Amino acid sequence: MQRKISFRNIVSLIGRSSGLDEKEVTKQRSKFGTNEIVERVGSPWLELIVDTLKDPMVWFLVSISAVFYFIGEFSESLILILATLPLIFMDAFLHFRTQASTAGLRSQLSSKVTLLREGKVVIVDSLDIVPGDLVVLSSKNLFLPADGYWEEVDSLQVDESVLTGEAFPVKKSSIEFDPFVTSGEAFVETSVLGFAGTRVLTGKGILRVLSTGKSTSYGEIVQSVVKISHERTPLQSAILELTRLLVYASVVLCLAIAAIRFYQGHGWLDALLSAAVLAVAALPEEFPVVFSFFLGVGVYRLAKHHALVRRAVSVENIGRVTQICTDKTGTITIGKLELAHFVTSDNFSQTQILLMALAASNAEGSDPVDIALISEAKLRGINIPKRLNVIPFTEDRKRESGFFLYDNDLICAIKGSPEVVLSKSDLSQNEKLKWIKEVENLAKGGHKVLAVGATLVSQAGVESCLEPEGGITLYGILAFEDPARPEVKEAINYCKDNAIKVLMITGDHPDTAGAIAKDVGLIDSKPIIVSAELEPEKLEDKWILKNPNFFKSVDIVARCNPIQKLRIVESLKRVGELVVVTGDGVNDVPALKAADIGVAMGLRGTRSAREVSSIILTDDNFSTIVNAIREGKQLFENLRMSFKYLLLIHMPFVLTAAIIPLLGYPLLYLPIHVVWLELIIHPIALFAFQQDAKQGPRRQELTTRKSFFNRRDLVIILGIGLGLTIILVIFYISAVAEGENVAHGRAKVMALLSLWSAGIVVALTGGRTITAKLIIVMTTIMTIVLIHSSLMDKVLHLTPLHLVDWAKVCAIIFGFVLILLKKNFQ
Repeated sequence: MQRKISFRNIVSLIGRSSGLDEKEVTKQRSKFGTNEIVERVGSPWLELIVDTLKDPMVWFLVSISAVFYFIGEFSESLILILATLPLIFMDAFLHFRTQASTAGLRSQLSSKVTLLREGKVVIVDSLDIVPGDLVVLSSKNLFLPADGYWEEVDSLQVDESVLTGEAFPVKKSSIEFDPFVTSGEAFVETSVLGFAGTRVLTGKGILRVLSTGKSTSYGEIVQSVVKISHERTPLQSAILELTRLLVYASVVLCLAIAAIRFYQGHGWLDALLSAAVLAVAALPEEFPVVFSFFLGVGVYRLAKHHALVRRAVSVENIGRVTQICTDKTGTITIGKLELAHFVTSDNFSQTQILLMALAASNAEGSDPVDIALISEAKLRGINIPKRLNVIPFTEDRKRESGFFLYDNDLICAIKGSPEVVLSKSDLSQNEKLKWIKEVENLAKGGHKVLAVGATLVSQAGVESCLEPEGGITLYGILAFEDPARPEVKEAINYCKDNAIKVLMITGDHPDTAGAIAKDVGLIDSKPIIVSAELEPEKLEDKWILKNPNFFKSVDIVARCNPIQKLRIVESLKRVGELVVVTGDGVNDVPALKAADIGVAMGLRGTRSAREVSSIILTDDNFSTIVNAIREGKQLFENLRMSFKYLLLIHMPFVLTAAIIPLLGYPLLYLPIHVVWLELIIHPIALFAFQQDAKQGPRRQELTTRKSFFNRRDLVIILGIGLGLTIILVIFYISAVAEGENVAHGRAKVMALLSLWSAGIVVALTGGRTITAKLIIVMTTIMTIVLIHSSLMDKVLHLTPLHLVDWAKVCAIIFGFVLILLKKNFQ
């Protein structure tokens, strides 16, 4: 097969056997850019500064501090400026941590390649490759980093299944230039071309790079789906809507309070402070901050479970998954062939057949069969024969032959397709039929079967590498299997218990897929669909359009091609499923991008699959996906607890900040009190509810519903918020009415709100984490110390409370905590 190739990018560089020099590399990079499919833009430090300055609390404190400075209250101004530092530090730390985790992920995704430059062998990052470079490749540095043509090859075979879907190795040859090629374009055989993302199986070669980045074959595939936008998640939409609503309401209310206070004769400064205090209490800046931070924590926790998150919003979605579409090899199975069965001829032992198979294997290659044979030989203490010559496996030969010396005899050992080896054997026709029957039985059990034979050869046959055309003695057949991972069965059971449907989509034989599915407990007597015969249009006509719910009741789809996989994923999404899809090749890119969460294989996956996926598995294990789901569910519950806390503390805070000025009383909260409460609220919302899956809340719920809170939760939040607001208003007004000073009334309110914050943590977490316990203790101690500190009374505008006051505060908090516990509000 021929393909039209453009040589314009490297016309002046063809034939440069020593590779490019630094000047040529710089010129090519300036013209073609880096070898990157998904560009990274922006300065991380600039992003850090911009994100930190987005916090409205910082601007509020700076603005109010400026007001105090201009009216001559220098000490108040300095206190507020100093109070901004912890908030700025906290915001900067959170954003820096998110950026650091992203940078760490990128470093794990980068790969090193070996190049020839200026006659020297150098190792560089794959991003630094440019058209014209000479890449040195072998089975030790497997993956091709760019598209190009082969200038030199030595027994080179490449696996191009990630592009073509064909699992058979492709033999490569070096290019022979036509004198007109260097002027532009030419048709060449695909056997002389190498493509990014494919991998070397055997041999070695030198690749001249023609195209990099988005111009490569798989770069074009990735770019065709990059434009597909990701929809905003339900929780993101809910937070955005809540934030927008509260901002509008706070602006209207602040203007109203400012006007009313000024009308009441309190002066413009009082009116300004009243509006500012209410604004900072009402502005919901904690909600997006908490959401972003929890997603960052999710990224970290999933990384500990071997799941690297490339898009943080996937942490939210992973906890609400209802459907997993997974491949089989390397995900449900170990991804490593094991020699499971020997079927030997009457005259030979297992050791003899293994010895001949080893002689027909590449001890330094990466072929899974060869690796399995070598592992078995080590277990049995068998030395690998030293080969005198070899004829490598090719697709047209379907066998590998090795020549070696054995008991003073020169032997040609052959390992390969049973049909080919049997056809060259000295067996009778009836004997061949019996062996073919044995091969079929093993193949139906999901095994990969190879036949092994050998024959005597002459010295001339060894030197000329001449394989006999017949008379091969059959030693027997070997059956290999890729067993299921032992932990997958438990993961499948977890999915069943949590209403998560698992669908195996594979290109393998139905019998092979079915055998593995039974081992892991996936099959529930539901049909295995063999879809290789169906075109995508027929697939849609037969199942997707006529019965859109069909694939919700299927366990396995065998012989499935990538386009059909995409159609199945789209079908499941249309009927409301939240879908996880696993993949490792370029052909999986459309399905990975179409999924709600694309999961790429980190060990064997191509870079294109990883770059369009939301999550990358570092161990290619199905149970890792389930562990990520389990952790995602817990993180979702943690986020719900944090939002419950924010609503329970903010509602009385905001309402009292509005009601007291409207009733004509002196301001309840001064800016320093706002700082106090925010320094309590921020850390609690961020850190107190970080429970892991083992510590989880006492009441677990499926997190697949679209609403973040149910009606019962909202009623409890509203009822307690209004109840506490009434108590706070009574506390303050009664203190003023009974002749107590305003500072004493404020002290009672601040004590009640501060300890209520700690009480909410007790009710929601039960103090099951060290962080929660520490926050409860620190909040309580800080509240008591600040209220009773003689050094802080003028700064805080408070007076110490009496024992009776503390008793009332504690009784009220205890009562509300009991209500939350009784309502099972975790």
